[in-house]
Amino acid sequence: MIEVLAAVAGASVTVAAMTASNNSKRTTESRDAVIRLTISVDSVVTRLEALHADIRSRDAEVFGRLRDLEAAVARLEGYSHHT
Repeated sequence: MIEVLAAVAGASVTVAAMTASNNSKRTTESRDAVIRLTISVDSVVTRLEALHADIRSRDAEVFGRLRDLEAAVARLEGYSHHT
């Protein structure tokens, strides 16, 4: 009877140790996944900020050219009305 109790106790300790090991492994994997996702999000944010700066720069150039063209058209229309 004592052998049976010892075997059950040994099995219980083994199961508990395996469960703790698996939980520790899952925690480590979860932490690593969070770290990878955080790095990925930071990379996306950096790229979006660069894209936003490029778009603002391009828009400033395009709208500047449009203003110049509007001024030129307004001058031409002004000349055509006086002739």
